[in-house]
Amino acid sequence: MSVVHRLTAGWLVDHLSFINQCGYEVCDSSAYPGDMTLSASVTSVRDCHATSAFAATTSSRDHPISGPADSLKTESRATKKRYVFRKEFFDITKPHIPAAPEKQLWQGCPEVSLTEKHKRKCVFNQGELDALEYHSKIRKLIWEGTLHLVQEGLKSGFLHSTTAELSCQKNVVPGHIGCGLAELCEMAKQLPAMDESNHQVVHLLDDETSMPELSCVTENSSKSAKIVVLMGQKYLVPPESSFLLSDISCLQPLLNYKKKYDVIVIDPPWENKSIKRSNRYSYLSSWQIKQIPVPALAAPNCLVVTWVTNRQKHLRFVKDELYPHWSVKTLAEWHWVKITRAGEFVFPLDSLHKKPYEVLVLGRVQGDVKEALRKSEDVLPIPEHKLIVSIPCSLHSHKPPLAAVLAEFLKPDVECLELFARSLQPGWTSWGNEVLKFQHIDYFTLLQNE
Repeated sequence: MSVVHRLTAGWLVDHLSFINQCGYEVCDSSAYPGDMTLSASVTSVRDCHATSAFAATTSSRDHPISGPADSLKTESRATKKRYVFRKEFFDITKPHIPAAPEKQLWQGCPEVSLTEKHKRKCVFNQGELDALEYHSKIRKLIWEGTLHLVQEGLKSGFLHSTTAELSCQKNVVPGHIGCGLAELCEMAKQLPAMDESNHQVVHLLDDETSMPELSCVTENSSKSAKIVVLMGQKYLVPPESSFLLSDISCLQPLLNYKKKYDVIVIDPPWENKSIKRSNRYSYLSSWQIKQIPVPALAAPNCLVVTWVTNRQKHLRFVKDELYPHWSVKTLAEWHWVKITRAGEFVFPLDSLHKKPYEVLVLGRVQGDVKEALRKSEDVLPIPEHKLIVSIPCSLHSHKPPLAAVLAEFLKPDVECLELFARSLQPGWTSWGNEVLKFQHIDYFTLLQNE
């Protein structure tokens, strides 16, 4: 399971395990006689909610070979290729910026000094003052909660306190993946806008399909994963998932899909100076984010979770403008805390450059009171503060999965949607112009032939 430990403070989460519990297995077309070319389909994937991702292959004595048909099945079983996400992308062994010895996580929580600024001579601007004030309010909760979760991780062996136990592998991102993604995003931006009369609502992937239909939602409704091919690149699609690759101007196919969602997770491309300088990806203004049709997509009492940068301007916007505009009542602020495999913060907690945490704002859509009460029966209330502590992926903006930590606050079998997604999840609908980014087959490695 992706949740390694659960304490009052929050959860220690294994992001890599979550991905690999999906068990991507690909059939090798060379194993099939005649015209059975199924190289683009992925079969026999395990349920992502299983406690063990990869069960042992059934022994031959349980299925004795008694004829040609059984022989063919045995041959196909022997040629499945299993893919797992490349673990070096989660091999964060050292902090990006080490903390001073007196400010190590193990040394107790020191007081923050609002006057220290690494000997910088200029004064704080208002945005920096607001950020420092917010940080001073939540730093003790983050320090103590993270310490307790890390201690549990060290006891269980999930984390390793000594560098001798850690790998020294460097994180290397294959260069051509980004190039393919840039072309894919450009394609999404150039797709024509669809009107409400578009008759094709969903494109179902089947065993013979390798090309999705980009003018509507693409759905893999089977219990097996599949591979889709776009612009000559292969992308793994998990079971029971759906996605729409499009720009924000082409959201109509998602509305045509006619689903109402009980959970909507949003990771907006927030505007900031570093993004403008790097030109890494396009960003949206606050006005554009407000135009996202969340009310049209949300079921009554829908839980809305928005990722927010550490700029107080953005946090205030979500709580004071965006959520009221969508008729969403703010319930809580949670924090994602990033640690190394040794349990250290990836940045010093009091760093003025970057913080080792990001903010999530949780709220519920307000509407029909009776319907909301019915939906909330036997569901725990959202607590005001929780931590999600994990080793982050070295790939930019690869957020940890929220399905497992949100499960206890939701009824079973809810409909879930992620907006501005960069990866897919079983049981979820995902939308964005980078929606297949981390599904590229080169982010995975071939584990073995079965």
